[in-house]
Amino acid sequence: MRSIWFLTALMIASTALSQDSPIDTKRGDAMIAKYFAAETQKLEDACLSDLGSADEWNKNKQVYRDQLMEMLGLKPQPERTPLEVKVTGRTEEAEFYVENIHFQSRPGLYVTGNVYVPKKVDGRLPAILYVCGHGGVKKDGVSYGNKVHYHHHGSWFARNGYICLTIDTLQLGEIESIHHGTYRYNMWWWLNRGYTPAGVEAWNCVRALDYLQSRNDVDGERLGVTGRSGGGAYSWWIAAIDERIKVAVPVAGITDLNNYVVDGCVEGHCDCMFMVNTYQWDYAKVAALVAPRPLLISNTDNDRIFPLDGVVSTYNKARKVYKLLGAEKDIGLHITSGPHKDTQELRVHAFRWFNHYLKNDDALLNTSAGKYFEPEQLRVFKTLPADEKNTKIHESFVPAAKPASAPENEKQLKQFTTSRMNSLKDLSFRAWPKQPVPLNLKPAFNAQHDGLSLSAYDFTSQQNIELRLYVVKTTDLEQPKLVVLNVLDQQSWQDTLATLSVAFKEQLASETLPQANQDDFKSLKGMLTSQPWAMAYVAPRGVGPTAWDQSTKKQTQHRRRFYLLGQTLDGMRTWDTRRAIQALREVKGVGKAPLWLQSERRMAGVTLLASLFEPDIARLDLYELPHSLRNGPFLLNARRFLDTPELVTIAASQSRVVLYDNDTTAWKQPVTTAKNLNWGKSQFQIRKVD
Repeated sequence: MRSIWFLTALMIASTALSQDSPIDTKRGDAMIAKYFAAETQKLEDACLSDLGSADEWNKNKQVYRDQLMEMLGLKPQPERTPLEVKVTGRTEEAEFYVENIHFQSRPGLYVTGNVYVPKKVDGRLPAILYVCGHGGVKKDGVSYGNKVHYHHHGSWFARNGYICLTIDTLQLGEIESIHHGTYRYNMWWWLNRGYTPAGVEAWNCVRALDYLQSRNDVDGERLGVTGRSGGGAYSWWIAAIDERIKVAVPVAGITDLNNYVVDGCVEGHCDCMFMVNTYQWDYAKVAALVAPRPLLISNTDNDRIFPLDGVVSTYNKARKVYKLLGAEKDIGLHITSGPHKDTQELRVHAFRWFNHYLKNDDALLNTSAGKYFEPEQLRVFKTLPADEKNTKIHESFVPAAKPASAPENEKQLKQFTTSRMNSLKDLSFRAWPKQPVPLNLKPAFNAQHDGLSLSAYDFTSQQNIELRLYVVKTTDLEQPKLVVLNVLDQQSWQDTLATLSVAFKEQLASETLPQANQDDFKSLKGMLTSQPWAMAYVAPRGVGPTAWDQSTKKQTQHRRRFYLLGQTLDGMRTWDTRRAIQALREVKGVGKAPLWLQSERRMAGVTLLASLFEPDIARLDLYELPHSLRNGPFLLNARRFLDTPELVTIAASQSRVVLYDNDTTAWKQPVTTAKNLNWGKSQFQIRKVD
């Protein structure tokens, strides 16, 4: 089979010639824009569309909250370990004092903050958790945290009879960590782990409430939360998942999927703003989980990353739930003029909202939120703790599945397979179409040259995703004895064009063609004339004919758009591969032949996954298959319950599998399973690559 790979030009030196070829992305750009708009509309239409009665909402609310906890990486909920609170400094003002504190929300996960305390205390006071946006303060290489940038809020609350705990975020805190895994650092494996820094921020808020309730001067039944921008988002997370929050005022921290995905606001946000959207929510559902507790949604009218129309839409949908629960008066929408900025107008309404609901005080405000301190006064650590886990918390916050033991018999294999396949369906591929549209397989062209024929067929993978399937065989071959479907990435697509354009340049003229490769075409022709085989090729969405903008920015942000919709690009390419298999089986004269699949690199993992969901795949030939899902394919949540070796085991239980890899140690699980079940080399083997 190794020779077939070479002869189809998928692992040949022509890559160096084709990489510099410009790619026409007009078709792909139009297709993906239309796709994102339609998928977003589906989720928007579904959001809170089945409210029913108040009893039904209350009955389902815990289910929704559990889903959100899972999408934040908090299910099962982490252990509430000792907080290990330490006060490292104190600063006095005339009306209040500030304590510089840190606590550990999990062992080694440090949260730095400032506690603003009134000097006049008459009984237990209401408390506010203030969560910061992205406003880091750094001097001479020392990070003082974003709590310094927002300290005027804590000062106001303390001067007006509240205790306020302002905490740093994971990124831009005194211990600088990462919010930008997918946004900036290409850490797409975060998706496989079901990890988002939003989960860390939410958990830090949960533990911050634990701390506030532990204080003798705090009334634990009168807790509120507020913050703007990133802090607005974290206000949503904690208010939605923890009913100890009695009043919430998120400021400029939420909008709807249409703004994020279609209007492109996702490109202005880092990963802390988003849950792993396994259950395909629009954000009004997060807002609705605050009901019936008092909620003020606050925003400016010219905020480029939280546009007004999406904010209003979110409010209107959440308001329906408040109305259903008889609490319509307890949800408010506050819009002032201005850009994405911490304006005084935003603060005034927030302060009055808290006074009304936490202190039963509707008096006019007579103090402003002023700044009192220098960064050095609010610094918590003189020396950062050696045991901190903040900078690597993404490696451990959501546990990855441990390597599974190899099944020892057919019963264990069946149980193992059923469990993992169900998890893939529920947690990784939930966004696949429930009712697939018709394939609409249509011939695009058929051409002959020097004894070979090239046929192209267009088919519909899903709504707004139109792909093309190519089949090459000798002109006189009516019924192949084997058909091999090659699933192409961008590199192998270019190589395939270089081979086929030798004979079929006119038919492929709509593509940007690389330099033709005469040697590879000659080899392909020799193989097909000597064997009764057909070679088929498909480029999943975003590859080849449907490639979209190739800039790093657009490639990154489009992948993030999939993620916001509860999908991943690799997950939907897996769907495309399944549909290509189905389309190939409808091609006259080819569809009844035994079907082999082959691919390489990350696309080999996509092909492997597709084979698990399609019957009667005779064989898989996979080249340079990543040893772990950490390196792709990238699927929501997959590393929480399996890794690539387990996928290979499942595939080998239903198809012949050949891996081309010089490192056999990476495949211990399928190798051991093969020995336990006496599969033999015809069922599973690893071949070294020359």
